[in-house]
Order: sequence, then C-alpha cells, then structure tokens
Amino acid sequence: MNAPNPRPQGRTRPETPQPETPCYGALDLGTNNCRLLIATPTGRGFRVVEAYSRIVRLGEGLSQSGRLSDVAMDRAMAALKVSAEKVRRRRVVKLKAIATQACRSAENGPDFIARVAEETGLKLQIISPREEAQLSVAGCLNLLDRTAEAALVVDVGGGSTELSWVDMQGEGLDADTARFAPGKLPIKAWLSIPIGVVTLAEQFPEGEQATETWFRAMVDRVKAELAAFHHADPMRPVFDADRAHLVGTSGAITSLAGMHLGLRRYDRSRVDGIWMSRDECEAAADLLLNLSPQERAEQPCIGPDRADLVLAGAAILEAVQELWPCSRVRVADRGLREGILMSLMSERPNARRRRRRRRGGRGPGRPQEAAQ
Repeated sequence: MNAPNPRPQGRTRPETPQPETPCYGALDLGTNNCRLLIATPTGRGFRVVEAYSRIVRLGEGLSQSGRLSDVAMDRAMAALKVSAEKVRRRRVVKLKAIATQACRSAENGPDFIARVAEETGLKLQIISPREEAQLSVAGCLNLLDRTAEAALVVDVGGGSTELSWVDMQGEGLDADTARFAPGKLPIKAWLSIPIGVVTLAEQFPEGEQATETWFRAMVDRVKAELAAFHHADPMRPVFDADRAHLVGTSGAITSLAGMHLGLRRYDRSRVDGIWMSRDECEAAADLLLNLSPQERAEQPCIGPDRADLVLAGAAILEAVQELWPCSRVRVADRGLREGILMSLMSERPNARRRRRRRRGGRGPGRPQEAAQ
C-alpha cells in the first residue's frame, strides 16, 4: 500500500475563514457595584470572555439626601467609561445595560442616566424590582437543587434586597438558552425591600467595634420588613418540613463563604455553588463580629471596600433564615448579569429557529439588531 504524498514544504492549504462568534454583554449598575459580563453563546449556556467589576458606591448617602452625590456619580461614570470601552473592543452585538435601586429611587436618577448616555454611549435602563427578581433567579438556575420542592433566592444588593420563592416542581426551569424566558419561571411569590447592605450600614453606623446588640438591631430591622409580606405563606409548610433551600447571591454572602472556607485570596471557582449549613453561616458571621473594622478590611475575601458592609449582608441573610428557616444555603457568585445574558441569547435568530423546530414551525427568524 503506497504511502500518501507528503504536503510540499513551504506551502499550506488556505484556511476557510471561520465566522466570528458574536459577543453579548450584560452591564449591571447597582447601588454599590458596577459589573460587566461579556460572553459568547454555547449549546446550553455561554462562555465568559471578559468580566469587569468595580465598587462605585453610587448610592452612598442616598438614603439621607434622596439624591445621587456628585462624587458618587463621578465614581460610577469612571467605571462605566471603562465598561463602554470593553464593549466596543469586544464588538458586542447585543448589550443590555441596567440600573437598579439607586437610580430607581434617586431624585436625580433620570438625569444621571441621560449623562451616562451622553458621555459613554451606554443606554442604561432602570428596571423594575420584579424584573430584577426574575433575572436574579434566572442567573442562578444551575444552582437550584432539583430534588428540593422549593427554593428561596435572596439577592442582597446595595440599596435593596430581592426575594423570590421558586416552585421546584413547576415548569420553566430548563436552563437551555434557546428555550429560556424570565417571565415563565415558576416564581410563586417575590418581594423587593428597600434595604441593602449600603442602606442598612448607613442606618446602623458601626462605631469602633461591632457588637451583638448592634448586629441584632440590623437583623430585627430587616425582619420587620419581611414579616409584613404574606403572599409566600402557602409555601411555608415546605420550608417548615425542610424540603426547601436558600440561594444567596451578593458580594457580602460570597465574602462570608470565603471566610468560612478560610481562603487566603478570593477564588470564585471555590465559592460559587458551595453549600453552607445555617450553623456555618452563623459561625462565619460570629467570626466577623469578633473582628475590628480594620481587621475585617485585612481579610482577603473582604478588603477595605466591603469591610463596613459585610456584616450588614450577614444580618440580612440571618433575618431571612429566621423567618424562612432552611438547613442549607447555596452560595452564588452569579445573578443579574448571567440572567440578562441568558435572556439576550434566547432572542438570537438561531435560538428562535430551534424553538420553532421543536414546535413544528417553519420559516427563518428575523435578523438580530445590534444594540448598545
């Protein structure tokens, strides 16, 4: 049998140009953070190509003044300009940029949104608390335990906290981006309270040393807000029987998890998705209570930007656990941005065609419009 002729040296077969995989972007401007995620779609999800996050404290002082301060807006604008440049450099074909509680509640929020558009080209959309809750659940779908009967997703932000009670027996939990629709998730009840880590910390200044009495006052403040909500009461038997679990998504909760793991530096791959018991959550909070603000700032999973906020986040989590007890908490280093990306990618032409084929429909999808 003759061996094949070797390819002549110095000559190569021209490669067929491969179409560039489109990038999608999700930008979340919150009360405390500015976060950007850029990703490309894969079969059942997406692959992150760039992530950016900066603590900007846009809502600093908002609870007292009712307005975004000039200094806070300048900090946020600097981060948004970096984000806009990353969006342009990655040639993002579809971007959804959202603003949440700080811009929702500030008297000058609309003016700031207009300034952002003028200076960066980013068109921020102030979303409703309901959409924020839906997107938070969407971003955490892969972390829901399908053997449980219910889950309570708690998204602790800087200026608000969103809670979503999810029926794990309901339809709409398939994480395939081709079939995903935030409005069809089996969320049986949801609540947004105007309390987040920034607003709570400002309402309860810490002083030189954290105390149990001070921490308890924060827990009770949050519990008073949650206890007035009764739309989720039909799900209480499932929680009382411990057939449900919590999902906690926030920087404060991931910092608690990092403390629990004893990490010498924050590692998302070790934190995202871990299970913590209620006792372990309380032990991590107790550990933080015994540290001074300076000692907390020196913790590698907290740092100076979160040192005065992490215990407020722990208090919010404790309040939820006391009113909706679960023996298990799943920590999520994900949330709104991931939910936005899933929503955007479900709208792309190929995803629409796949949905039609499953339903037996025909016809090409309309081309996706580029947006910024």
